[in-house]
Amino acid sequence: MNTFSNVQIINGPDGEPVYVVIPYATYMQARARQRDDLVPHQVVGFIAERGWTAARAWREYLGLTQQQMASRIGISQPAYAQQEAGLRPRKATRARIAAALGIETQLLDL
Repeated sequence: MNTFSNVQIINGPDGEPVYVVIPYATYMQARARQRDDLVPHQVVGFIAERGWTAARAWREYLGLTQQQMASRIGISQPAYAQQEAGLRPRKATRARIAAALGIETQLLDL
């Protein structure tokens, strides 16, 4: 279990805790972990409301084109379009797409 050291708790007028002050490095580590674990609401909306695959939803959310993704992966745009349209690309393909998007592979398993 992670326990914080060097933490300051600031109480309100009623004596109840109101704020917690933590070292900046600890805050940045927690923030980085949070980004890796969470799927933005907009990505989930693209999947649920528009019926997009997770790969397309993430690409659109990040403002990338299929051509940009294809270039990052090293394939043609039509080849990337086929991969993105597949409901469950192979594990190796998902890993390459995730790396090109800058996200963890499990975030494509929605």
